[in-house]
Amino acid sequence: MQVTRRTFLKICAAGMGSSTLVALGFSPTELQASVRSFKLARTTEARSTCPYCSVSCGVIMYSLGSGAKNAHPALIHIEGDPDNPVNRGTLCPKGAGLIDMIKSPNRVLYPEVREPGSNEWTRISWDEALTRIAKRMKEDRDANFVSRNDNGELVNRWNTTGLLASSAASNEAGYLTAKTARSYGMVTVDTQARI
Repeated sequence: MQVTRRTFLKICAAGMGSSTLVALGFSPTELQASVRSFKLARTTEARSTCPYCSVSCGVIMYSLGSGAKNAHPALIHIEGDPDNPVNRGTLCPKGAGLIDMIKSPNRVLYPEVREPGSNEWTRISWDEALTRIAKRMKEDRDANFVSRNDNGELVNRWNTTGLLASSAASNEAGYLTAKTARSYGMVTVDTQARI
């Protein structure tokens, strides 16, 4: 094999470079033998339900944070709950991308209202939003409540408003929601819960 001066310098530079890296602690065998820390090792685990549809798949959410008073935990991973009898750890594409929905900059975090005739949404407080809903429900119930039918029978119906309970709620929460709505006289009440 014919070695030119240029090839000899390249071989020497490569040898010096690799020996320098080994001397500094960058040994390939040690690097390959080192164990990378598991990304969920220091996280807090919380179980929840996917909010998308009425299947109510179980999810496990992992967040990093110390739990201190002014420290806000950061959600870093979401996966299917293998202990949930509905999905047994599997998630559909929307459920698998749930973390993108949670971290979306377009996600609405506060109640907003668009006044009649306006094209602008205005942020309001939770108290104001709940007060507006209660006030409008009361006005509608007072105007449209039917206490007796055409035959004079007591019916106590409120036909102009209906309620659909959350699809991510449990059967028990849906039952209580339906009981509350029926106590107002609502006839059109449904729940999609399957858990």
